This record gives sequence, C-alpha cells and structure tokens, in this order.
Amino acid sequence: MIASTFFKQKQKTIKNEISFSGIGLHSGKKSQVTIKPSEVNSGINFFRTDVSDLKKNALIMALWHNVSSTTLSTTISNGDVSVSTIEHLMSALSGMHIDNALILIDGPEIPIMDGSSKPFIELFENAGLVKQDEHRKILKVIKEVEVSNGDSLVKILPSNYFSIDFEIVFDSHLINSQSCQLQLINGNYKSDVASARTFGFEKDVQKLREKGYALGGSLENAVVVGDNNILNKGGLRFKDEFVRHKILDSIGDLYLAGYPVQGYFSGKKSGHYLNNQLLNKLLSDHSNFEII
Repeated sequence: MIASTFFKQKQKTIKNEISFSGIGLHSGKKSQVTIKPSEVNSGINFFRTDVSDLKKNALIMALWHNVSSTTLSTTISNGDVSVSTIEHLMSALSGMHIDNALILIDGPEIPIMDGSSKPFIELFENAGLVKQDEHRKILKVIKEVEVSNGDSLVKILPSNYFSIDFEIVFDSHLINSQSCQLQLINGNYKSDVASARTFGFEKDVQKLREKGYALGGSLENAVVVGDNNILNKGGLRFKDEFVRHKILDSIGDLYLAGYPVQGYFSGKKSGHYLNNQLLNKLLSDHSNFEII
C-alpha cells in the first residue's frame, strides 16, 4: 500500500458489537470478551470489566509504553490491572485496518481461540466495518532503527509500504530454518498470515506448565511439534506456518505503536521482547519518524 493511498484511507471501527469467550493459553482461565465500536482517534483500548475496586483504573490503552511483560506473549498494564496475550487480537485489528475499538474483558488474558488470528478476522467480517469521518494517521519511518540481543535482531527501515520479513532457526528437523517475506497489500493479511497458529514443542510442555505457562494449551489451539512429527491431526496450514506465525505476532506487536506503520520490518530469531524494544527506540527519538 503506497503512502498516498495509506494517507487517503478513512479511519475504521466495527459496525456491530462482537462477543466471544474462550480459555487463555497460559492462564487456562475462561474469559468473556465484548468488542464495541469506538469514536475517531480513540485508538484500541482494553477495559477489565471484572475489576470492582473503584480505586483501580480498569482501562488500558494498547500502546507500546504500556507493555509490562513479553514472556511468551505480550502483556499490557496500566499499573493497576493487566491484559495478556493480546498480540493475536492486535494483529487481526491491524490486518483489518481497524483503528478504533473498545475491548471489554472479564479476565486477565485474551482467549487463545485456535491459536491464530483467523477467528478474530471472521468475527470482524461478520460484524462489518464502518469508515469514520477522519483520515488514518500513519507512522512513517524516516530512519533505520535496529535492536538486538545476542543473535536475535529486529530492525525497521524507511519504505513506501508496510513490508515484513522474518527468519527463524530451531533445533528441530521439522522446522530447522524458515524465512518469509510479505508485502501487506490488497488484503493479503487474511490469506497469507491470519491462519498461522502459535506453536510449541512437546518436550517443553511439562516444564512450561510447572512455571505456570501453557496451562490452557492443547492441540486445539497450538501446533505441537514432537521429536519426529507434528502431533496435530490435520498437520500444518502452511508448509512454513511457524515463521508466518512469528510474522503474525510481530504485526500485532507493531500495532502497539498506536498507528499503522509505514516501513520495512525485518526480524531474525526474535520475539515479543525485541519487538517492544524496537518500538521504544523508534518512538523515543522524533527524528526517526513522522506522523502523516
């Protein structure tokens, strides 16, 4: 999507309210979510409806500086309350070009659904989208910004489009190294990214659960990689589903910039932590970007 087309787009919200429920991947706890239309320039906001203490602020803006944890998922917090595993929903909001929405949730973690953002895309399509009376504001990258940690690296460069590439390397002959490059134009998020599921290794499940993670994980909501085969009955949705899911995650994390990003994002063996560090470095210096 070239800059001029990007700039001419109107802001969008959902036409009709959406409700769904499910269990959290890590907490294993069920929660109910309702997504409501929201006014122009309000952005994406989460509200914990289960918080009865009037001294606590239940509203959390979905912004990079509110990220409080990046361990195995992205969590945002306002200091009083938090919502975790928001990245798949944020990715779907970005992919559908939804600028404004209020997300009500009665628990601490967004339901994992099937492990991808496809269920959210379908809910948004069924609800319908409406254009609003103001143009989208776009975060245009002006300078290259890079952050790294060991052999993990992410960077973002100036571009006329929003493009993304990713490379992963795992010590598993079922994955090995995978790379994928996508230019997100003409609605191809839905066909090329949305249905890629989160994944993990059978050998790690017990250790994760002992640490309080993956308590809601199952073959219904994650690709599980065994020593010699994929444990899910239907196999993979893409031959490179693993790296496509990393792209899905990164799109969700980047939407915490508060605006659609016009730039070229590249990631190598990285995850939620470096995605947030990249936004921190990018947005902490106004010479790196402009809002158009």
